[in-house]
Amino acid sequence: MTMQQLPLGVRLADRAVFESFLPARNAEALEHARRAALGEPGVSWFCGPAGSGKTHLLQAICAAAGSARRTAYVPLGELAQLGVEVLAGLPQLECLAIDDLDAVLGHLEWERALFTLVREVAESGATLVLAADRPPALLRWALADLGSRCGAAAVFQLRALDEAEQQEALRLRARLRGLELPEDTSRWLQRRFPRDMGQLYALLDTLDEAALAAQRRLTVPFIREVLARPGRP
Repeated sequence: MTMQQLPLGVRLADRAVFESFLPARNAEALEHARRAALGEPGVSWFCGPAGSGKTHLLQAICAAAGSARRTAYVPLGELAQLGVEVLAGLPQLECLAIDDLDAVLGHLEWERALFTLVREVAESGATLVLAADRPPALLRWALADLGSRCGAAAVFQLRALDEAEQQEALRLRARLRGLELPEDTSRWLQRRFPRDMGQLYALLDTLDEAALAAQRRLTVPFIREVLARPGRP
């Protein structure tokens, strides 16, 4: 998939699509995300620990909706330092995904701006998807009205993948890239980066490039060789 340029200079990861998301125990959240991408209006909330797939789903929604609707993916963890002005103009969009809401919660100026955004998006009949580490009911809000609005959203608690699911997710991602990832290799990677799917996926990207350049298979000796290079994890 071609990477998409979005407002604020934010780009979608080219691998963050529905096809590369392993449903596992998050099948209901995945199906809801697909409906959101197709234009189902309203506010949705995805929450869960780091590595559970929140960002993947939000970017996949934008990737799927982007060809037919005006769309934006806004990671507040990266953009909060720019101030509430980053939210300007967003209510005019038809599909909006705001990630890392935790980065600004508790700051009254941000919560007031977000309250206005949520209200305007709801009134326009657009699709708004929010993500944070916890559900709305467990967050400490500076603005109670925003907490109430978000509490009325469709809330999905994402479950982190267990060890077997991690290996399956890695093999799925590799397969979609045209790579063969042997079981012993995926186990070795998993032991080196336990329960951190973000690092595992990033490493798989590096290994893909290295394997293509060297015309090599993804064996443990080859991966050790790549990791031994300067600047590698």
